[in-house]
Amino acid sequence: MSKDYLIIHKKVLPEYFLKVIEVNQAIKEKKYPNISEAVKAAGISRSTYYKYKDYVFLPEESKITRKAILSVDLTHHAGSLSAVLDILKNNKISILTISQSLPVNEIANVIISIDIADIEISMSELIKELNILKQVKEVKLIAFE
Repeated sequence: MSKDYLIIHKKVLPEYFLKVIEVNQAIKEKKYPNISEAVKAAGISRSTYYKYKDYVFLPEESKITRKAILSVDLTHHAGSLSAVLDILKNNKISILTISQSLPVNEIANVIISIDIADIEISMSELIKELNILKQVKEVKLIAFE
């Protein structure tokens, strides 16, 4: 990753950065007819939006992000890993590596490195989709590259 970028947890950022992301999402989804309406709804000024709009974005929106690593805890049943792989395939995610541990107490941990260059949903939506599976106990995003 470029030395010009940092990954910072959103809890430590000023609220207006999150509002800029909110406005960008609203514009992308065409929720408002113009930027003035979108910034008004988000509760920030147009000048704040324009000052940061090109510098604040979610990791999955970055053009420099191409790979991610997921940790998935699965129940030890036939087809558990297959269900996860189907979701990845359906969202145009290429699998780079898979490493699975032996099951302990009927739970196996799987580390999956993926190519997200052509991903069709956000990483947070992907994690939600994976967590819905009954075979999945927990999904964690370990890293972006």
